[in-house]
Amino acid sequence: MAHLVLTVVGDDRAGIVQSLADAVSAHGGNWETSELAELAGAFAGIVLVSVADARVPELTQALEALDGMLRVTLHPGTAVRRADARAITFTVLGNDRPGIVKDVTTALTRHGLTIDLFSSRTSEAPMAGGTLFEASVAARVPDGVDELTVVGDLERLATEIQVDIAFADA
Repeated sequence: MAHLVLTVVGDDRAGIVQSLADAVSAHGGNWETSELAELAGAFAGIVLVSVADARVPELTQALEALDGMLRVTLHPGTAVRRADARAITFTVLGNDRPGIVKDVTTALTRHGLTIDLFSSRTSEAPMAGGTLFEASVAARVPDGVDELTVVGDLERLATEIQVDIAFADA
């Protein structure tokens, strides 16, 4: 069984996800996980599909046929996440400004953490005016790294860049 990671981008319109799902299903693929969104008039996302090894070429050809409506790039999946991997999950909330994502990801990389999920958005602050930045982050902690040290560094960073970081209960 092959696992394929599909990155997809196209102009947003009705039926775009259905066209992708139809191609996957018609060639025996199983749509496992996805993150899809409309961003500034464009539709973009990432999808994990499993398919029988023998059917990969025909699925690839079907996805290439979607070009013009949706650009699909296939990436072979290589590693399966360990179910017992230690994870750290947190949210970031504060006034929007350039560099928040860079600062948070730099802190994670410094400790060797890899990001499993990074979802962010900006929105208008309802009472104070201005724009708020909010992110949800899930990262894997490598063996030999103390989670409390990572948490401490992120808490110090939050103070420096004036955002709130809230950690999910383990």
